[in-house]
Amino acid sequence: MTQVRVRIAPSPTGPLHLGTARTALFNFLFARHVGGTFIFRLEDTDQARSTEAFELDILEGMHWLGLTWDEGPGIGDEPERGAYGPYRQMQRTDRYAAAARRLLDEDKAYYCYCTPDELDAERKRQEAAHQPTRYNGRCAHLTAAERAAFEAEGRKPVVRFRIPPGRTIAFDDIVRGHVEIDSDALGGDLVILRSDGTPLYHFTVAVDDAAMAISHVIRGEDHLSNTPKHILLFEAMGAPIPLFAHLPLILNPDRTKMSKRKSQTAVADYRAQGFIPEAFVNYLALLGWSTGTEEEILSIEELAERFDLATVNRAGAIFDRNRLEWLNGQWIRRLEPSDLIDRLRPFLQSLADADRIDRLPSDDEIRALLPVVQERLPTLASVELIDFLFVRELTVDPGLLVPKRWDAATTLGALSIARDTIAEVGRVSWEAEEIEPPLRELVTDRGWKAGDLFMAVRVAITGKTATPPLFDVMVALGYERTLERLDKAVGMLEALTEPVENVSPAARTIRQEG
Repeated sequence: MTQVRVRIAPSPTGPLHLGTARTALFNFLFARHVGGTFIFRLEDTDQARSTEAFELDILEGMHWLGLTWDEGPGIGDEPERGAYGPYRQMQRTDRYAAAARRLLDEDKAYYCYCTPDELDAERKRQEAAHQPTRYNGRCAHLTAAERAAFEAEGRKPVVRFRIPPGRTIAFDDIVRGHVEIDSDALGGDLVILRSDGTPLYHFTVAVDDAAMAISHVIRGEDHLSNTPKHILLFEAMGAPIPLFAHLPLILNPDRTKMSKRKSQTAVADYRAQGFIPEAFVNYLALLGWSTGTEEEILSIEELAERFDLATVNRAGAIFDRNRLEWLNGQWIRRLEPSDLIDRLRPFLQSLADADRIDRLPSDDEIRALLPVVQERLPTLASVELIDFLFVRELTVDPGLLVPKRWDAATTLGALSIARDTIAEVGRVSWEAEEIEPPLRELVTDRGWKAGDLFMAVRVAITGKTATPPLFDVMVALGYERTLERLDKAVGMLEALTEPVENVSPAARTIRQEG
């Protein structure tokens, strides 16, 4: 094979998985790096679990990531493209039937009439005898009369592919190196068609890869044990055997395999949480591969230019969400203001839909806030850090209002003094560089910790312990709203505070001086 042709072939039995997305990306990068063809194929023969919703999720997820295919199905009214279609397996069933017929005619496959109960009994016998479980070949050499007798009983046969015994299947994997597997470890002759005629995975993937002239099969290492079966099928069909590259698995921080039961694996979930495609693609590319340099922030075009399949790591790749958030933040900082506003808009709308904010800010309002928030957003959804700007009535947790080193009475006195200090700045001078100095002078004069006073003020005006810089927040809120929220917080503390005669001398002094 001189032309590089690679494929990604997900099954629409679930949403686009993180591992599938990474595999698709590596296929895409490899194809783009060498000027090859990237093919998208839907393996939808599992009709019991396949759904249109999952198919749409996969197609949309691929488009969101920017993994546009050269050949494959369309979305909606868009026609499929490519000369090797159809690209949905359920539209290729006649091809699988024809391929199975050729194998039967050449005695490379046979009809098997064993019932599920008979197969289960044989499996249990082998387990009791401490033998490897495998098909025992009971139907491998039936006579025509024996087949007729089984059919007279009403048995519906499956088609099994003959696995040659005692053979070593060897191949050179681009990532794993030289691999050898004994055919006796493959579980015996392989079912390729069910009794209702529907094909099974190993058969369809080999038939399609051969028919679509796939040159390189790039997939997860969990498929490594399947490769000997596929090689034998390629040989039996007289098809060229592609090169194989088995990628390391993506692991949880505890080095267990990622699964939807214990990990967040759906790409759509990360999209909903405010990760942007530039960062997500960048991060996926570095799960199992590196540029060999210190550079980490790379566009998909830069990744394709540098990608080398031969330098993919063998060891499992640890998924680090904190690292992903850091990288996502770096990409958010690179966005142009208008682009960022467009991307933030759906997340602000979600806050409005959930009654977290009372109104949607205008583009001009968001643009004015970008210098404050753009450097601090790990995800687009983190725009909720400034939801306090767009609510009329702020809800404050009294427990957050009192700093750890202070009690309610101390906080009341300090917040009252701070309120008056802030008020003296005035509307005309309402800028961060005018608000900060008098508050820091107050802290110094009173011998307080700046963090205590500033945290009390922050919670009073935002309801949060973590926000953009405090003085920028005050400017964004405006003079009147800042004082209104401070007054409300003071009133809340007054309701919580004991009579003055029961308060500590230090707190009493603060309140009296205030």
